[in-house]
Amino acid sequence: MNLIAIDIGNSSIKVAFYYKDQEKFLRTLPAGDDLEENLRATLTEAWDQIPLVKNAAEPVKDAVLVASSVKPVWTKLLEQIAKDQLGEKVLLIGRDIPLPIETSVDNPLEVGTDRLVSAAAAFAVVEDAVVVADFGTAVTIDLVDETGVFVGGTISPGFDMSAKVLKDYTAALPLIRMDKPASPNGANTTEAIRSGLYYSAVGLLETICRKYAEQLGRWPQVIVTGGAAKLIQSDCQFVDSFVSNLAVRGIVIAYKKYLYEKAEIEELDQEDNFKGAG
Repeated sequence: MNLIAIDIGNSSIKVAFYYKDQEKFLRTLPAGDDLEENLRATLTEAWDQIPLVKNAAEPVKDAVLVASSVKPVWTKLLEQIAKDQLGEKVLLIGRDIPLPIETSVDNPLEVGTDRLVSAAAAFAVVEDAVVVADFGTAVTIDLVDETGVFVGGTISPGFDMSAKVLKDYTAALPLIRMDKPASPNGANTTEAIRSGLYYSAVGLLETICRKYAEQLGRWPQVIVTGGAAKLIQSDCQFVDSFVSNLAVRGIVIAYKKYLYEKAEIEELDQEDNFKGAG
């Protein structure tokens, strides 16, 4: 299978190119004035490597573009580039492709598809209750139960957002660049802010995991992903796995699940037609 998986987040776009089910590249395109140019170049580079469908009546590439998005303006940008540059439609999870995991939340379509594809990817590996924490622009800590149902989670500010709020809503605190603090007790203002944000995040993750464990009656597997995941790794011994780009893997799983279920439905329709003809 040839597939370009695009994970549109709040502060970056990740593009992964799979050729014959093998990952050829995965790139992170950060927000900025050159985002459109970089996205156009990355998609074109991948598309140029894809062969044409054999024996097709008209020239058509043997691949699809599948996206998960939490930022509508970038979704429109992606779709416009795909149409103008590649002559192709983007399949959007939640619109063109069903959500890849069953949920028990009030409104599944209100849950960011990044959370749902990550949860689906985590459960596909663990096949048991699992906590999926994503440390990105926001921090989401979600629970999937032992039957594979996404039951919900928590949302809180990420490191950069929290640092900016401290700067914007105080008279004297500086905007800091987030690193692991040298000590829990910061010896200066910058280190004090780092320590507060860092240990707040570590404590939040451990507390929420404990609360989920109380609901389940046992400690679940814990998987952490996102751009800031590695920053907290050394103080999170209770975490089982730190996995980069989990959402991209979930996009691939969502598309494969869609193809499998579509084939099953078509097979059932053929059987019904055969019985009707008999």
